[in-house]
Amino acid sequence: MSQKYAFPIRASIAIAAFAGLAACNPSSAPPGTPQAAPQVGVLTVQPRQVAIKTVLPGRTAPTMIAEVRPQVTGIVQSRSFREGSEVKAGTILYQLDAATYQAAYESAKAALAKSESSMETARLKAERYKELVAIRFVSQEVYDEAASTLRQTEADVAASRAALETARINLDYTKVAAPISGRIGRSAVTPGALVTANQQTALATIQQLDPIYVDVTQSSTEVLRLKRAMAKGELKKTPANAASVALQFEDGTPYAHEGALQFSDITVDPGTGAITLRALFPNPRGELLPGMYVRAVIEEGVREGAIVVPQQAVTRDTKGAAVAMVVGPDGKVEPRTLEIARTFGNEWLVDAGLKPGDRVIVEGLQRVRPGGVVQAVERSDANAASAPAAAGTATQQTSDKPPAPASKAGGAPRS
Repeated sequence: MSQKYAFPIRASIAIAAFAGLAACNPSSAPPGTPQAAPQVGVLTVQPRQVAIKTVLPGRTAPTMIAEVRPQVTGIVQSRSFREGSEVKAGTILYQLDAATYQAAYESAKAALAKSESSMETARLKAERYKELVAIRFVSQEVYDEAASTLRQTEADVAASRAALETARINLDYTKVAAPISGRIGRSAVTPGALVTANQQTALATIQQLDPIYVDVTQSSTEVLRLKRAMAKGELKKTPANAASVALQFEDGTPYAHEGALQFSDITVDPGTGAITLRALFPNPRGELLPGMYVRAVIEEGVREGAIVVPQQAVTRDTKGAAVAMVVGPDGKVEPRTLEIARTFGNEWLVDAGLKPGDRVIVEGLQRVRPGGVVQAVERSDANAASAPAAAGTATQQTSDKPPAPASKAGGAPRS
């Protein structure tokens, strides 16, 4: 081929190749060329009944606690319990030296006998003088003195009886008994030690652990929110108006027995803004010990017609507000600003912004923009959530607000 025709042929081949590449790349198509709508996965919002639960940290506390102290002074002669064992109310724990108190009791008993003898003599004399004064054999003054002596001896008898009772009580106090039933701790004294009446140092401490209390705190804001929700009918109380409480150990292991909420404090802590809640749990095996850190799962009520969406369907705008993309009847994408109440596992409970029947985009959010047209493909709850939560049960975080946005890989809202 001559050089005269070589260059035009090469140029024609290059132009044809460029045209073919342009045809294969839709992005380089001329403006106005129609493109296929992106396909997204949607979840149709359906209201459902949700059990409202709140997880709160707490500490265990004994239902009753008593510090054993001596009420008389003496030397400890013996100790009759094993440290860490269960004791019954009235069980003798310590025996003090009772010799001096026994002597005081015998002396008081003799003094009472003497007073009673004097009273009997004075009574007989007063009775005789009463007959004699009637026949004017003795003067009224003599009779009055005999009657006064009788009353004085009667008072002496009463005082002697009181002294005898005091001596008996002190003698009984030499046997230091358990004031309540429960588990007794270590002993602070041994036989031979001198103890004094009402001393500051306790001989031992008894705690009643079955049943046992669990004290938790909840913010006053959350308590007020719950009261308002119940007043509006959004939440209904559990049967008998008693909230049941489940328990978890510090390592997350569930406690076998269920408890009941006893009361909520009427005073807000000014330092923390929290209210103390107290629950009562059976503790037959003694697994719960005083001061243990636990997590209480409190059933607050049931919300009818709750709107719940997967967390992956919710993003955050530049102001930090929660936003969900909704596909309208015409296939166009519409952003909705949400009011989120709380998080339940991998879902959000929505207070406002969505209504039943809305189609929320849960897959393909990166391919849509507000006002754009999409092809909506329905997804089930199991497909829409990366880790499905238990149906009908919602557990609140310990914080009143939803957690801060996390990375996309974690399934939380994205910034």
